[in-house]
Amino acid sequence: MENGGNHVIRTSAIEAAKLFIQENFPTCQGALLGGSVVRGEETSTSDLDIVVIEGQLPSEYRESFTAYGWPIEVFVHNSVTLRHYFQSDCKRARPSLPRMVSEGIPLVDHPIIPILKKEADTLLRDGPPKWNASTIRMKRYFLTDALDDFIGSTNRGESIFIANSIGESLHEFVLRTNGHWIGSSKWIVRALQEYDQHFAGKYVDAFERFYRKDDKKAVVKLVESVLQPHGGRLFEGFSVGKE
Repeated sequence: MENGGNHVIRTSAIEAAKLFIQENFPTCQGALLGGSVVRGEETSTSDLDIVVIEGQLPSEYRESFTAYGWPIEVFVHNSVTLRHYFQSDCKRARPSLPRMVSEGIPLVDHPIIPILKKEADTLLRDGPPKWNASTIRMKRYFLTDALDDFIGSTNRGESIFIANSIGESLHEFVLRTNGHWIGSSKWIVRALQEYDQHFAGKYVDAFERFYRKDDKKAVVKLVESVLQPHGGRLFEGFSVGKE
């Protein structure tokens, strides 16, 4: 829909999602609108994330559209593939699909919807699989290795990307050792905030100091404080695959 110029007028998120489903998936078993628009966190670039359940679908797929003034991402599943993705998302500790189903607003209702929402809620509540001692030891080693590279680096460009790697690994270590879900991209900070607002603030501040002022001290201190309860830095004696 357009006004007198070339500007597209957006239909409301729920109305757009319902119209889209009616037009493109009129016989689907069920559909849910998830993502930032249902959390009240949408921005000017937000899209509509829609989970579609097709009973006779041979295999799952994902597809992108533009309709009713919105970019739209659809995640099309049958009940078997949906549950398979629930489990695979949980194993990698990034519960994207369970979160979309749990928070989703039904666009096409069906008796299977509340069942799937309950399953998603249970998975989200229970948290990801726990790391064993061997995994924690390995992650300590790789964080230590990256931190040593970061401290010793005199090349600004290299230091930036070492810091990026540390940021992702550090957030994973903190959250997984405390039984919480991890994230990627913008979800790194969101996942840390869900775990501990104070720690999330220290995390953002430490990396901002480095990126703005080339000051590594706060990042080094933060990594060491996270490793300390698990035995601190690890280098000497670490081994993988040795019989």
